[in-house]
Amino acid sequence: MTPFDDANPIGPDPLRLTVTTWNINSVRLRIDSVLRFLAAAKPDVLCLQETKCPDDAFPLKALRGSGYENVEFAGQKGYNGVAILSRFPLVTRTVMPFCERQDARHISAVLGPEAGKAAGIVLHDFYVPAGGDIPDRALNPKFAHKLDFLQELRAWGSKRVTGPAILVGDLNVAPLEHDVWSHKQLLDVVSHTPIETEAFETLRGEAEWVDTARHLTPEPEKIYTWWSYRSPDWQAANKGRRLDHAWVSSDLKDTVRKVEVFRDARGWERPSDHVPVTLTLEL
Repeated sequence: MTPFDDANPIGPDPLRLTVTTWNINSVRLRIDSVLRFLAAAKPDVLCLQETKCPDDAFPLKALRGSGYENVEFAGQKGYNGVAILSRFPLVTRTVMPFCERQDARHISAVLGPEAGKAAGIVLHDFYVPAGGDIPDRALNPKFAHKLDFLQELRAWGSKRVTGPAILVGDLNVAPLEHDVWSHKQLLDVVSHTPIETEAFETLRGEAEWVDTARHLTPEPEKIYTWWSYRSPDWQAANKGRRLDHAWVSSDLKDTVRKVEVFRDARGWERPSDHVPVTLTLEL
């Protein structure tokens, strides 16, 4: 793991809460990788995206067998899908539709009383549409869908009930100049176009979400969480993007202690093109 920062604990006997986000690109195909990561990193919560699995085929038994008894998921055959695995009991499961589609791109749950100081924190797990290849909504319906999704996410954020919350997921936007390997070359590439990055940062700022990775490690340091399958040698080329994010509500800002990118997972057998990103809070 590559730590961005590790500040001193706060208060007496703080509770350290770790939440990981990972676009797994098929939970059934990569169940061994999920179990390997859980055994190595042992996060309190793991939020998955792109599970590509209908609910009746979700590998619940294997995941519960790894010590994560509390699992909430929303899936569909072959596409999308999100899931939350937790060491603590989860309550108040919610799945929100976006763009009038029931396409399994969001799930949320609340940490139960057994989570101690973390009880009551709302976990939101999102999988924002990738947007296709052509950055023109008139020519590319997938890009139009992405922009509409971001607009609805902005509207939701402006109305969100206040209180401690964590929002993670594959948000499919690399918003800042040093969130991509070449700002200049990717300005017309979907995920880093100005229309996307401006919408993304606007919706985050208006809802006062804290971008924890950049809170701890400001630019110009590069941060990547995704490396394309198209690269013959992803590690040598290192043409990455930061598409996976961990945000906290402003009332949790002072509890942020660490963000880690588990880059090693990109080199595992049959890897996802995304890697796990783990947020650590001290409450």
